Amino acid sequence: MNKSIITLAAATMLTFSIVAVAQEAASIDADAMVAEARSAEAAESASRNEFRNLDQDVQSLKKEVLDLNRDLFLLEEELLFPANSQVAFFISMDVGEYFELDSVQLKIDGKEVANYLYTAREADALIRGGVHRVHMANLKTGEHELIAIFTGKGPHVRDYRRGATVTFDKGIGAKYLELEITDRVKKQQPEFEIKEWE
Repeated sequence: MNKSIITLAAATMLTFSIVAVAQEAASIDADAMVAEARSAEAAESASRNEFRNLDQDVQSLKKEVLDLNRDLFLLEEELLFPANSQVAFFISMDVGEYFELDSVQLKIDGKEVANYLYTAREADALIRGGVHRVHMANLKTGEHELIAIFTGKGPHVRDYRRGATVTFDKGIGAKYLELEITDRVKKQQPEFEIKEWE
């Protein structure tokens, strides 16, 4: 009987030891899981901050590239078309009741320099007051002849081709010429004028 009590006592002690070890292990596992969760949360937060910083760097770099692109474009304009030899030609329309623009062809000193075909949207934008830069060139100082040939639909929706000519003096500095299409109401015809901007 003593042996069975001793065995029973030993078994009880062993059970209590096992329960104590299991509770301690569970406590350690819970602490480890909490620590692991905190570590994962900290890593995720650090990752988010790193992503934000990377996004800000990308946006900053994008802005710098756009600024550099704009500066390069302006520099290219200055190099290709210096202000003292630059001549620009613009098209404008007023009303547009007697003429529907299809295309314009420019010749300077007998040499064709531009031929532009307008879409319906572009022609509509001109009628609503828009101005289009058709051509930009470098010209020497002195006299030059500009011939502009306009093609489109005239009165009664008939094909219409008309030219305008002007001799202009290119001095030092930039020069701007406007090719204006207006309606001559008295004659019910379009009128084509070339004007120099002052």
